[in-house]
Amino acid sequence: MQLENIVMDARDPQVAGTFWREALEALTLTWTDDLVELRLDLPAGPTIDLCLPRVADVDTSAPRAHLDLVGGPQKDALVARLCELGAAPLDIGQGDVPWTVLADPEGHPFCVLEDRSEYAAAGPIGGVPFDSADPEKDARFWAALTGWEDCDGVVPSLRHPSGRGPRLEFCPELEPKTGKNHLHLDVRTPDGMTMGEAVSHALQLGAWEVDHEWDVPWTILEDPSGNEFCILPPKV
Repeated sequence: MQLENIVMDARDPQVAGTFWREALEALTLTWTDDLVELRLDLPAGPTIDLCLPRVADVDTSAPRAHLDLVGGPQKDALVARLCELGAAPLDIGQGDVPWTVLADPEGHPFCVLEDRSEYAAAGPIGGVPFDSADPEKDARFWAALTGWEDCDGVVPSLRHPSGRGPRLEFCPELEPKTGKNHLHLDVRTPDGMTMGEAVSHALQLGAWEVDHEWDVPWTILEDPSGNEFCILPPKV
């Protein structure tokens, strides 16, 4: 299955979308009051979109997932540009670290990384770190689900076989999950497979189906650590 979307809940998709479109220098696919979809420019890499759906209640107080942007040698200049676009410095108790923590205009925390060689070919987003109850187990799950490959990192990490695009990074959680994540991933059912078959495959790998009342054309699951993700139907 193809990892297709990074989905970030938004109170006002166009406010958040304006910031992230400029921050990531992304292409606009959808621009409505209820949904903004932006495509990362990743030549010779995976097709990954940042989706910002309207959600009435967005809890950013203790996120289990966030974006790490590639700062590189020009990190300070990028931080200044992001603040001009509407980001603000954020103290989450990080102390003296070489990266910079910011909040987007809706309060979503994210980081701008110092120069790191492992992210040189990633594109604008270097990584998507997730809190994990068992990082090694979650890395195995997501590798089997998406075909992404192990790569060197401080924590268990995966990347697309092309070496382009953000890494998925699985960090030991500080406390058990409570509530719904404000950021999740979508994977697409491939051609030749039904969505039911894709869901069954994910369940066999260790996912759990989420009980919900939303009328949506996709299936909502949780990975082994309880982090939500969606399986989308095959493209038509």
